[in-house]
Amino acid sequence: MGEDISETNEQPNNPLHGVKLVEILEYLVEKFGWEELGIKININCFNNNPTIKSSLKFLRRTPWARDKVEKLYLRSIRK
Repeated sequence: MGEDISETNEQPNNPLHGVKLVEILEYLVEKFGWEELGIKININCFNNNPTIKSSLKFLRRTPWARDKVEKLYLRSIRK
């Protein structure tokens, strides 16, 4: 009783809700590979000695790059 519904269901229509950045990145690397990922999103962390760890570090502090990764993920899971 008295439980605020927004506490349990903050973003029910957001397909990224509950999906961690590491899961998104691992999915994209599995689906496309680093080389194609670097072509689709031309950022150094995908083109120069890419690793999950270094890419996550960059994406977590670079909102525009994270946005591109999230949009590619959403497009790829809809197909």
